Amino acid sequence: MSIEFHAEPGTRPTPSRAAWPDVDTVPTGIRTAVAAPVAEYLFRRAIRDLPILVELPDGTKYGNGDRDDPRMILRRPRDFFARIGAGGLIGFGESYMAGDWSAPDLAATLAVFAARIDTLIPASLQRLRRLYVATHPADERNSPDNTRDNIARHYDLSNEFFALFLDDTLTYSSALFEQLTPPPRWEDLAAAQHAKIDRMLDAARVGPGTRVLEIGTGWGELALRAAARGAVVRSVTLSTEQRALAVERIAAAGLGDRVRVDLLDYRKVDGTYDAVVSVEMIEAVGYEYLGRFFATIDGVLAHDGRVVVQSITMPHERMLATRDTYTWVHKYIFPGGFLPSTRLIEETVRRDSSLVVRDDFSMGPHYAHTLRLWRQRFESRLEEVAALGFDPVFIEMWRLYLAYSEAGFRCGYLDVRQFLLTRADQPVRPSR
Repeated sequence: MSIEFHAEPGTRPTPSRAAWPDVDTVPTGIRTAVAAPVAEYLFRRAIRDLPILVELPDGTKYGNGDRDDPRMILRRPRDFFARIGAGGLIGFGESYMAGDWSAPDLAATLAVFAARIDTLIPASLQRLRRLYVATHPADERNSPDNTRDNIARHYDLSNEFFALFLDDTLTYSSALFEQLTPPPRWEDLAAAQHAKIDRMLDAARVGPGTRVLEIGTGWGELALRAAARGAVVRSVTLSTEQRALAVERIAAAGLGDRVRVDLLDYRKVDGTYDAVVSVEMIEAVGYEYLGRFFATIDGVLAHDGRVVVQSITMPHERMLATRDTYTWVHKYIFPGGFLPSTRLIEETVRRDSSLVVRDDFSMGPHYAHTLRLWRQRFESRLEEVAALGFDPVFIEMWRLYLAYSEAGFRCGYLDVRQFLLTRADQPVRPSR
Protein backbone atom coordinates (compact mmCIF):
# COMPACT_ATOMS: atom_id res chain seq x y z
CA MET A 1 0.00 0.00 0.00
CA SER A 2 1.47 3.35 -0.98
CA ILE A 3 1.03 6.32 1.32
CA GLU A 4 1.12 9.98 0.41
CA PHE A 5 2.38 12.34 3.12
CA HIS A 6 2.24 16.07 3.63
CA ALA A 7 6.01 16.08 4.17
CA GLU A 8 6.47 16.03 0.40
CA PRO A 9 5.48 19.37 -1.19
CA GLY A 10 2.40 19.15 -3.35
CA THR A 11 1.29 15.68 -2.29
CA ARG A 12 -2.04 14.87 -0.68
CA PRO A 13 -3.96 11.87 0.63
CA THR A 14 -6.56 10.33 -1.65
CA PRO A 15 -9.86 10.19 0.23
CA SER A 16 -12.32 7.36 -0.26
CA ARG A 17 -15.77 8.81 -0.84
CA ALA A 18 -17.38 5.93 1.04
CA ALA A 19 -15.06 6.09 4.05
CA TRP A 20 -14.53 9.88 4.23
CA PRO A 21 -17.47 11.61 2.49
CA ASP A 22 -16.94 15.01 4.14
CA VAL A 23 -13.22 14.94 3.35
CA ASP A 24 -13.70 13.89 -0.26
CA THR A 25 -16.30 16.55 -1.05
CA VAL A 26 -15.64 20.29 -0.77
CA PRO A 27 -18.78 22.10 0.49
CA THR A 28 -20.75 24.13 -2.06
CA GLY A 29 -24.03 26.01 -2.12
CA ILE A 30 -25.28 29.41 -1.06
CA ARG A 31 -24.22 29.11 2.58
CA THR A 32 -20.67 28.22 1.59
CA ALA A 33 -20.53 30.95 -1.04
CA VAL A 34 -21.48 33.52 1.59
CA ALA A 35 -19.45 32.07 4.45
CA ALA A 36 -16.16 31.36 2.66
CA PRO A 37 -15.21 35.04 2.11
CA VAL A 38 -16.12 35.79 5.73
CA ALA A 39 -13.93 32.89 6.86
CA GLU A 40 -11.04 34.20 4.76
CA TYR A 41 -11.44 37.70 6.20
CA LEU A 42 -11.48 36.41 9.79
CA PHE A 43 -8.54 34.10 9.14
CA ARG A 44 -6.41 36.88 7.66
CA ARG A 45 -7.45 39.19 10.49
CA ALA A 46 -6.32 36.67 13.07
CA ILE A 47 -3.07 35.80 11.27
CA ARG A 48 -1.86 39.39 11.09
CA ASP A 49 -1.21 39.37 14.85
CA LEU A 50 0.14 35.83 15.18
CA PRO A 51 3.80 34.68 15.08
CA ILE A 52 3.18 32.53 12.04
CA LEU A 53 3.74 32.67 8.29
CA VAL A 54 1.04 31.57 5.86
CA GLU A 55 2.26 30.60 2.37
CA LEU A 56 0.04 30.56 -0.72
CA PRO A 57 0.59 28.43 -3.85
CA ASP A 58 2.06 31.38 -5.76
CA GLY A 59 4.70 31.93 -3.06
CA THR A 60 2.96 34.90 -1.43
CA LYS A 61 3.32 35.02 2.34
CA TYR A 62 1.37 36.83 5.02
CA GLY A 63 1.23 36.85 8.80
CA ASN A 64 3.25 38.36 11.63
CA GLY A 65 5.95 35.69 11.72
CA ASP A 66 9.47 35.56 10.43
CA ARG A 67 11.47 32.73 8.91
CA ASP A 68 12.04 31.08 12.31
CA ASP A 69 8.33 30.98 13.20
CA PRO A 70 5.91 28.17 12.31
CA ARG A 71 4.73 27.98 8.70
CA MET A 72 1.30 27.04 7.41
CA ILE A 73 1.12 26.18 3.72
CA LEU A 74 -2.25 26.70 2.02
CA ARG A 75 -2.15 24.34 -0.95
CA ARG A 76 -5.77 24.92 -2.01
CA PRO A 77 -6.92 28.18 -0.42
CA ARG A 78 -10.36 28.16 -2.05
CA ASP A 79 -11.17 24.70 -0.67
CA PHE A 80 -9.67 25.61 2.71
CA PHE A 81 -11.90 28.65 3.19
CA ALA A 82 -14.94 26.86 1.81
CA ARG A 83 -14.54 24.12 4.42
CA ILE A 84 -13.96 26.59 7.27
CA GLY A 85 -16.87 28.74 6.17
CA ALA A 86 -19.21 25.76 6.03
CA GLY A 87 -17.91 23.82 9.02
CA GLY A 88 -15.82 26.04 11.27
CA LEU A 89 -13.20 24.09 13.20
CA ILE A 90 -14.59 20.81 11.88
CA GLY A 91 -13.86 22.14 8.41
CA PHE A 92 -10.40 23.22 9.53
CA GLY A 93 -9.61 19.63 10.51
CA GLU A 94 -11.20 18.13 7.42
CA SER A 95 -9.22 20.48 5.22
CA TYR A 96 -6.02 19.11 6.73
CA MET A 97 -7.20 15.53 6.20
CA ALA A 98 -7.93 16.41 2.56
CA GLY A 99 -4.52 18.00 2.03
CA ASP A 100 -5.78 21.57 1.57
CA TRP A 101 -3.10 22.79 3.97
CA SER A 102 0.00 21.45 5.68
CA ALA A 103 2.71 22.56 8.08
CA PRO A 104 6.35 21.46 8.39
CA ASP A 105 5.98 21.54 12.20
CA LEU A 106 2.31 20.79 12.74
CA ALA A 107 2.31 20.86 16.55
CA ALA A 108 4.13 24.21 16.66
CA THR A 109 1.71 25.70 14.14
CA LEU A 110 -1.34 24.51 16.06
CA ALA A 111 0.16 25.75 19.33
CA VAL A 112 0.15 29.29 17.94
CA PHE A 113 -3.59 29.07 17.34
CA ALA A 114 -4.33 27.27 20.61
CA ALA A 115 -2.50 29.88 22.69
CA ARG A 116 -4.86 32.57 21.35
CA ILE A 117 -8.04 30.57 20.99
CA ASP A 118 -10.09 33.12 22.95
CA THR A 119 -9.25 36.00 20.63
CA LEU A 120 -9.10 34.44 17.16
CA ILE A 121 -12.75 35.35 16.58
CA PRO A 122 -13.92 38.86 17.54
CA ALA A 123 -15.93 38.95 20.76
CA SER A 124 -18.97 40.36 18.95
CA LEU A 125 -19.08 37.29 16.70
CA GLN A 126 -18.36 34.82 19.50
CA ARG A 127 -21.72 35.76 21.00
CA LEU A 128 -23.36 34.36 17.87
CA ARG A 129 -21.64 30.96 18.06
CA ARG A 130 -24.78 29.13 19.19
CA LEU A 131 -26.50 30.20 15.98
CA TYR A 132 -23.71 28.85 13.81
CA VAL A 133 -21.78 25.94 15.31
CA ALA A 134 -23.07 22.37 15.30
CA THR A 135 -24.32 20.75 18.51
CA HIS A 136 -23.79 17.17 19.67
CA PRO A 137 -25.86 14.50 17.91
CA ALA A 138 -28.35 12.87 20.25
CA ASP A 139 -26.94 9.41 19.54
CA GLU A 140 -23.52 10.45 20.87
CA ARG A 141 -24.72 11.49 24.34
CA ASN A 142 -23.04 9.34 26.96
CA SER A 143 -26.22 7.64 28.06
CA PRO A 144 -26.07 3.97 29.10
CA ASP A 145 -27.34 3.03 25.64
CA ASN A 146 -24.76 5.06 23.70
CA THR A 147 -21.60 4.96 25.77
CA ARG A 148 -20.32 1.56 24.64
CA ASP A 149 -20.55 2.57 20.99
CA ASN A 150 -18.76 5.86 21.71
CA ILE A 151 -15.95 4.02 23.49
CA ALA A 152 -15.67 1.38 20.78
CA ARG A 153 -15.19 3.96 18.03
CA HIS A 154 -11.90 5.00 19.59
CA TYR A 155 -10.52 2.34 21.92
CA ASP A 156 -11.55 -0.65 19.83
CA LEU A 157 -9.75 0.55 16.70
CA SER A 158 -7.07 -2.11 17.15
CA ASN A 159 -4.82 -3.12 20.01
CA GLU A 160 -2.06 -3.57 17.46
CA PHE A 161 -2.50 0.01 16.27
CA PHE A 162 -2.10 1.53 19.73
CA ALA A 163 0.86 -0.73 20.44
CA LEU A 164 2.70 0.85 17.50
CA PHE A 165 3.09 4.20 19.26
CA LEU A 166 2.67 3.44 22.97
CA ASP A 167 5.53 2.16 25.12
CA ASP A 168 5.68 -1.36 26.51
CA THR A 169 3.37 -0.47 29.43
CA LEU A 170 0.59 0.26 26.90
CA THR A 171 -0.38 3.28 28.98
CA TYR A 172 -2.53 5.75 27.04
CA SER A 173 -2.44 8.75 29.37
CA SER A 174 0.03 11.37 30.53
CA ALA A 175 3.32 10.19 31.95
CA LEU A 176 5.10 11.91 34.86
CA PHE A 177 8.75 12.43 34.00
CA GLU A 178 11.53 12.85 36.54
CA GLN A 179 12.62 16.01 34.70
CA LEU A 180 11.62 17.93 31.59
CA THR A 181 15.02 19.48 30.84
CA PRO A 182 16.58 18.18 28.71
CA PRO A 183 13.44 16.99 26.88
CA PRO A 184 12.53 13.40 27.80
CA ARG A 185 13.47 10.64 25.37
CA TRP A 186 11.53 7.59 24.29
CA GLU A 187 13.64 5.51 26.64
CA ASP A 188 12.29 7.55 29.58
CA LEU A 189 8.61 6.98 28.83
CA ALA A 190 7.88 3.61 30.45
CA ALA A 191 9.47 4.64 33.76
CA ALA A 192 7.55 7.92 33.64
CA GLN A 193 4.28 6.05 33.13
CA HIS A 194 5.05 3.94 36.17
CA ALA A 195 5.87 7.10 38.15
CA LYS A 196 2.45 8.52 37.24
CA ILE A 197 0.67 5.32 38.28
CA ASP A 198 2.68 4.97 41.49
CA ARG A 199 1.88 8.53 42.50
CA MET A 200 -1.83 7.76 42.16
CA LEU A 201 -1.57 4.49 44.07
CA ASP A 202 0.43 6.19 46.82
CA ALA A 203 -2.15 8.97 47.12
CA ALA A 204 -4.91 6.35 47.35
CA ARG A 205 -2.87 4.43 49.98
CA VAL A 206 -2.99 1.21 47.97
CA GLY A 207 -1.12 -1.62 49.64
CA PRO A 208 -1.57 -5.23 50.81
CA GLY A 209 -5.24 -6.11 51.10
CA THR A 210 -6.57 -2.82 49.72
CA ARG A 211 -9.83 -3.26 47.84
CA VAL A 212 -9.36 -1.21 44.66
CA LEU A 213 -11.89 -0.18 42.04
CA GLU A 214 -10.45 1.09 38.79
CA ILE A 215 -12.84 2.89 36.44
CA GLY A 216 -11.38 2.62 32.96
CA THR A 217 -9.02 -0.34 32.56
CA GLY A 218 -6.94 0.75 29.61
CA TRP A 219 -4.66 -2.18 28.87
CA GLY A 220 -4.25 -3.08 32.52
CA GLU A 221 -0.99 -1.49 33.67
CA LEU A 222 -2.43 0.27 36.74
CA ALA A 223 -4.29 -2.88 37.79
CA LEU A 224 -1.05 -4.85 37.43
CA ARG A 225 0.91 -2.44 39.62
CA ALA A 226 -1.82 -2.29 42.25
CA ALA A 227 -2.03 -6.07 42.40
CA ALA A 228 1.76 -6.31 42.67
CA ARG A 229 1.44 -4.27 45.87
CA GLY A 230 -0.89 -6.92 47.28
CA ALA A 231 -4.17 -5.16 46.50
CA VAL A 232 -7.32 -6.87 45.23
CA VAL A 233 -8.50 -5.05 42.11
CA ARG A 234 -11.76 -4.81 40.25
CA SER A 235 -11.39 -2.91 36.99
CA VAL A 236 -14.28 -1.95 34.72
CA THR A 237 -14.19 -0.97 31.05
CA LEU A 238 -16.47 -0.74 28.04
CA SER A 239 -13.77 -1.58 25.50
CA THR A 240 -13.87 -5.22 24.46
CA GLU A 241 -10.48 -4.95 22.75
CA GLN A 242 -8.78 -3.42 25.76
CA ARG A 243 -10.37 -5.87 28.17
CA ALA A 244 -9.19 -8.89 26.15
CA LEU A 245 -5.59 -7.76 26.13
CA ALA A 246 -5.66 -6.57 29.75
CA VAL A 247 -6.90 -9.97 30.89
CA GLU A 248 -4.18 -11.64 28.85
CA ARG A 249 -1.46 -9.42 30.36
CA ILE A 250 -2.76 -9.94 33.90
CA ALA A 251 -2.79 -13.72 33.45
CA ALA A 252 0.73 -13.65 31.99
CA ALA A 253 1.92 -11.77 35.08
CA GLY A 254 0.42 -14.46 37.34
CA LEU A 255 -1.95 -11.97 38.97
CA GLY A 256 -5.26 -13.31 37.73
CA ASP A 257 -6.29 -14.22 41.26
CA ARG A 258 -5.96 -10.58 42.35
CA VAL A 259 -7.48 -8.73 39.39
CA ARG A 260 -10.95 -8.98 37.90
CA VAL A 261 -11.73 -7.06 34.73
CA ASP A 262 -15.42 -6.56 33.93
CA LEU A 263 -17.01 -5.28 30.75
CA LEU A 264 -19.30 -2.94 32.64
CA ASP A 265 -20.57 0.64 32.64
CA TYR A 266 -19.30 2.53 35.70
CA ARG A 267 -22.91 3.33 36.60
CA LYS A 268 -23.54 -0.36 37.32
CA VAL A 269 -20.62 -0.92 39.70
CA ASP A 270 -21.48 -2.40 43.09
CA GLY A 271 -19.53 -3.44 46.18
CA THR A 272 -17.38 -1.51 48.65
CA TYR A 273 -13.82 -0.32 47.96
CA ASP A 274 -11.05 1.24 50.00
CA ALA A 275 -9.66 3.05 46.96
CA VAL A 276 -11.17 4.19 43.68
CA VAL A 277 -8.81 5.25 40.88
CA SER A 278 -9.56 6.46 37.39
CA VAL A 279 -7.05 7.64 34.80
CA GLU A 280 -8.35 9.93 32.05
CA MET A 281 -11.67 8.16 31.80
CA ILE A 282 -13.68 11.10 33.13
CA GLU A 283 -13.34 12.77 29.71
CA ALA A 284 -15.70 10.09 28.35
CA VAL A 285 -18.36 10.74 31.00
CA GLY A 286 -19.94 13.87 29.51
CA TYR A 287 -21.06 17.13 31.09
CA GLU A 288 -24.57 16.01 31.99
CA TYR A 289 -23.35 12.77 33.62
CA LEU A 290 -20.49 14.18 35.67
CA GLY A 291 -22.59 14.29 38.82
CA ARG A 292 -23.61 10.66 38.31
CA PHE A 293 -19.95 9.70 38.01
CA PHE A 294 -18.99 11.14 41.39
CA ALA A 295 -22.23 9.98 43.04
CA THR A 296 -21.47 6.43 41.89
CA ILE A 297 -17.98 6.60 43.37
CA ASP A 298 -19.42 8.01 46.59
CA GLY A 299 -21.83 5.09 46.79
CA VAL A 300 -19.18 2.36 46.63
CA LEU A 301 -16.36 4.02 48.58
CA ALA A 302 -15.61 2.80 52.11
CA HIS A 303 -16.14 5.54 54.67
CA ASP A 304 -12.42 6.16 55.14
CA GLY A 305 -11.57 5.42 51.50
CA ARG A 306 -9.71 7.58 49.01
CA VAL A 307 -10.33 8.49 45.40
CA VAL A 308 -7.73 9.58 42.85
CA VAL A 309 -8.91 10.81 39.46
CA GLN A 310 -6.57 11.93 36.70
CA SER A 311 -8.34 14.27 34.30
CA ILE A 312 -7.51 16.48 31.35
CA THR A 313 -8.90 19.94 32.08
CA MET A 314 -9.54 23.17 30.22
CA PRO A 315 -10.18 26.75 31.41
CA HIS A 316 -13.59 27.15 33.03
CA GLU A 317 -14.89 30.00 30.87
CA ARG A 318 -13.81 28.22 27.70
CA MET A 319 -15.47 25.03 28.91
CA LEU A 320 -18.75 26.88 29.49
CA ALA A 321 -18.57 28.46 26.03
CA THR A 322 -17.89 25.21 24.18
CA ARG A 323 -19.55 22.44 26.21
CA ASP A 324 -22.42 22.09 23.71
CA THR A 325 -20.25 22.45 20.61
CA TYR A 326 -19.73 19.52 18.26
CA THR A 327 -16.08 19.57 17.23
CA TRP A 328 -13.69 17.83 14.86
CA VAL A 329 -12.45 15.72 17.78
CA HIS A 330 -16.01 14.55 18.50
CA LYS A 331 -16.69 13.74 14.87
CA TYR A 332 -13.49 11.85 14.15
CA ILE A 333 -11.74 10.85 17.39
CA PHE A 334 -13.78 10.89 20.62
CA PRO A 335 -17.56 10.88 20.13
CA GLY A 336 -19.20 12.10 23.33
CA GLY A 337 -15.95 13.45 24.76
CA PHE A 338 -15.98 16.37 27.20
CA LEU A 339 -13.13 18.10 29.00
CA PRO A 340 -14.13 19.52 32.39
CA SER A 341 -12.56 22.44 34.19
CA THR A 342 -11.00 22.17 37.62
CA ARG A 343 -13.76 24.40 38.98
CA LEU A 344 -16.47 22.19 37.49
CA ILE A 345 -14.95 19.07 39.06
CA GLU A 346 -14.73 20.71 42.48
CA GLU A 347 -18.30 22.07 42.28
CA THR A 348 -19.73 18.77 41.03
CA VAL A 349 -17.97 16.77 43.74
CA ARG A 350 -19.41 19.07 46.44
CA ARG A 351 -22.91 19.07 44.94
CA ASP A 352 -23.36 15.40 44.10
CA SER A 353 -21.33 13.51 46.69
CA SER A 354 -20.11 13.58 50.28
CA LEU A 355 -16.56 13.96 48.94
CA VAL A 356 -14.25 16.94 48.71
CA VAL A 357 -11.10 17.60 46.68
CA ARG A 358 -8.14 17.41 49.07
CA ASP A 359 -5.28 17.74 46.60
CA ASP A 360 -4.94 18.92 43.01
CA PHE A 361 -1.66 18.14 41.25
CA SER A 362 -1.00 19.74 37.84
CA MET A 363 1.26 18.05 35.28
CA GLY A 364 0.27 19.57 31.92
CA PRO A 365 3.82 20.06 30.54
CA HIS A 366 4.43 16.34 31.10
CA TYR A 367 1.54 15.54 28.76
CA ALA A 368 3.02 17.75 26.04
CA HIS A 369 6.17 15.63 26.14
CA THR A 370 4.22 12.37 26.35
CA LEU A 371 2.31 13.32 23.21
CA ARG A 372 5.48 14.48 21.48
CA LEU A 373 7.01 11.04 22.02
CA TRP A 374 3.85 9.25 20.88
CA ARG A 375 3.70 11.42 17.77
CA GLN A 376 7.35 10.77 16.92
CA ARG A 377 6.83 7.05 17.39
CA PHE A 378 3.69 7.15 15.24
CA GLU A 379 5.56 8.95 12.45
CA SER A 380 8.33 6.36 12.53
CA ARG A 381 5.89 3.46 12.05
CA LEU A 382 3.57 4.67 9.32
CA GLU A 383 4.18 1.69 7.07
CA GLU A 384 3.10 -0.60 9.91
CA VAL A 385 -0.02 1.51 10.47
CA ALA A 386 -0.86 1.09 6.79
CA ALA A 387 -0.19 -2.65 6.99
CA LEU A 388 -2.96 -2.89 9.59
CA GLY A 389 -5.38 -1.61 6.95
CA PHE A 390 -5.60 2.07 7.86
CA ASP A 391 -5.72 4.33 4.82
CA PRO A 392 -3.82 7.58 4.15
CA VAL A 393 -6.68 9.82 5.32
CA PHE A 394 -6.81 7.96 8.63
CA ILE A 395 -3.07 8.54 9.00
CA GLU A 396 -3.51 12.27 8.36
CA MET A 397 -6.37 12.33 10.87
CA TRP A 398 -4.25 10.76 13.60
CA ARG A 399 -1.27 12.94 12.73
CA LEU A 400 -3.51 15.98 13.27
CA TYR A 401 -5.05 14.59 16.45
CA LEU A 402 -1.71 13.88 18.12
CA ALA A 403 -0.25 17.23 17.09
CA TYR A 404 -3.43 19.10 18.08
CA SER A 405 -3.38 17.50 21.52
CA GLU A 406 0.32 18.21 22.01
CA ALA A 407 -0.23 21.83 21.01
CA GLY A 408 -2.94 22.30 23.62
CA PHE A 409 -0.67 21.16 26.43
CA ARG A 410 2.40 22.86 25.01
CA CYS A 411 0.80 26.31 25.15
CA GLY A 412 -1.01 25.71 28.47
CA TYR A 413 -4.53 25.84 27.05
CA LEU A 414 -5.01 22.27 28.31
CA ASP A 415 -3.82 20.79 31.58
CA VAL A 416 -3.91 17.34 33.17
CA ARG A 417 -4.38 17.02 36.91
CA GLN A 418 -4.54 14.35 39.59
CA PHE A 419 -7.34 15.00 42.09
CA LEU A 420 -7.35 13.36 45.52
CA LEU A 421 -10.82 13.07 47.04
CA THR A 422 -11.93 11.93 50.48
CA ARG A 423 -15.14 12.30 52.45
CA ALA A 424 -15.66 15.75 53.87
CA ASP A 425 -15.74 14.47 57.45
CA GLN A 426 -12.56 12.42 57.16
CA PRO A 427 -9.24 13.67 58.51
CA VAL A 428 -6.53 13.59 55.85
CA ARG A 429 -3.69 11.28 56.75
CA PRO A 430 -0.43 11.40 54.79
CA SER A 431 -0.14 9.26 51.67
CA ARG A 432 2.10 6.21 51.75
